[in-house]
Amino acid sequence: MTQVSSTTAKPSFDPKTQPVVGACNLAPLSEQELTAEFIRTAFTQAKRINWQVEPLYTHAFVKDFREHPQSIQSAVCVGIIQHQGTLHVLFTKRAEHLPHHAGQVSFPGGRIEQQDADAVAAALRETHEEVGIAPAFIEPIAEQPIFLTSTRFAMRPVVSLLHEGYRLQPNPQEVAEIFVVPLVELLNPRRHTIHHLPRRFGREGAYFSIAWEGQFIWGATAALVRNLYHFLSAAARQL
Repeated sequence: MTQVSSTTAKPSFDPKTQPVVGACNLAPLSEQELTAEFIRTAFTQAKRINWQVEPLYTHAFVKDFREHPQSIQSAVCVGIIQHQGTLHVLFTKRAEHLPHHAGQVSFPGGRIEQQDADAVAAALRETHEEVGIAPAFIEPIAEQPIFLTSTRFAMRPVVSLLHEGYRLQPNPQEVAEIFVVPLVELLNPRRHTIHHLPRRFGREGAYFSIAWEGQFIWGATAALVRNLYHFLSAAARQL
């Protein structure tokens, strides 16, 4: 995939500078396991799979928006594509002028608006608006647990397969850059680093980061990646 980008500036908070407090030594998934067929099967059989959310964020995951009604309901598309013979995941780097999470790496997505039928509809609409991929090319296959962010968002990830034929057209008002990461590398826990989170973010804690070819995935986005890893790892063992 050709990288699409526009001018970006350095973020006011650099998560790379925070102290590293740990690494992850869980077993990685193989490329042979991470196929579109396996992912479809895993989510189809989700009720059979015994798994737990990322332990570092047990307090931050909920199953339903009604469990945290004061939060801003939102949805993101975890878009998986076939690229150069292997599965990759699509990410955006948010524009610097945005009021929330400016300059950060994220999945396409945003608030669930009144016209959206549900979180899936919102994720597809936002993906079209942000990166130009029309809903006809997106196959939603599952919703994962909602993540509660420190900025009062309740974020529902919609895991989807992106099919050939779409055109990338980033919205410069929202997106500074589009890039992809191989799924097998993204879900390799040995690439996941734990950093200390300073109290300025509401409470002292920790966050994950994943570095890939100059990109730095962290915070809520990395937490959703960790949850996807835990689910697919459990599916690989149990199915």
